[in-house]
Amino acid sequence: MNIAELGEFELIARLTAGLHTHSEHEIGVGDDCAILDLGSEDLLLATCDSQVEAIHFMLQTSTPEAIGQKALAINLSDIAAMGGTPRAALVSLLLPATLPVAVLDGIYAGLRAEAQRFETAIVGGNISGAGPAGKLVIDITLLGTVRRGHAILRSGARVGDLLCVTGWLGDSAAGLQSFLQACPHIEPHDLHWVQRRHTTPTPRVQEGQVLGELGPELVTAMLDISDGLSGDLQHLCERSDCGAQINLAALPLSTPLKAVAHDLQQDPVQWALHGGEDYELLLTLHPQALDTVRTALAARSNTPLTVLVPSNQPPVAYK
Repeated sequence: MNIAELGEFELIARLTAGLHTHSEHEIGVGDDCAILDLGSEDLLLATCDSQVEAIHFMLQTSTPEAIGQKALAINLSDIAAMGGTPRAALVSLLLPATLPVAVLDGIYAGLRAEAQRFETAIVGGNISGAGPAGKLVIDITLLGTVRRGHAILRSGARVGDLLCVTGWLGDSAAGLQSFLQACPHIEPHDLHWVQRRHTTPTPRVQEGQVLGELGPELVTAMLDISDGLSGDLQHLCERSDCGAQINLAALPLSTPLKAVAHDLQQDPVQWALHGGEDYELLLTLHPQALDTVRTALAARSNTPLTVLVPSNQPPVAYK
């Protein structure tokens, strides 16, 4: 059996089997971030992610600035999913010898702009040649903090909780498809919307901080949607030892997404369920907390919150 046959999630399970933390207050593998208890009022969050040329981005369809921005944004999204605040990033680069210096300058401009936007310091990293593979790789480790008792984990969902999502789903997949297939009948505004959602996703850092401030008694579980709603909902259910049902008609689909899907004769629901890289927050709420959460989000953000449960079914079930 090779790596491709094993699959990503099975590979992760294989590599992490038997790993353990040093303290009952620490969280290791299995959540959006590791949580380290250093004995202070705040807990330390740690996450890392890589972006590989031709797999996660294409120099032909993304500007260097957008590539740098996205590389940091996906790590910021992990911190957001824990209800935390990003603090410091380390950036490692695998550089092809033929990469133009101007491209690297643009990538770092994007990194710096995203870091400044979310008050995150770039404090170091490493540079290495890419070798015969010749592919650009950007690997970022991001550290953050969350107040003790306010980290939102994947494992806290309970039977009867409401299942919710921020923002819109499927836009990134639509944007990717629009790069691969011409959309001659799409309004420029709609095309720009889905393509920008793919190349420069917005991490829901502010929204995550609001939800973290409310605490796990109200916001019982959370993660970011990087693998698609279907895949990440499965992660949440596995960690929380429960099941869930969703109302497909309730999926938040943007108008540009619907326009692109119509033009390309695609089902927008499939993009929303399985497309991935939306970097919205998927969360469960105490059943009496919806109004409180919506009010808190509205006070700090214009990001919509959608309840995904069927009207005639229990929200989170099958414990």
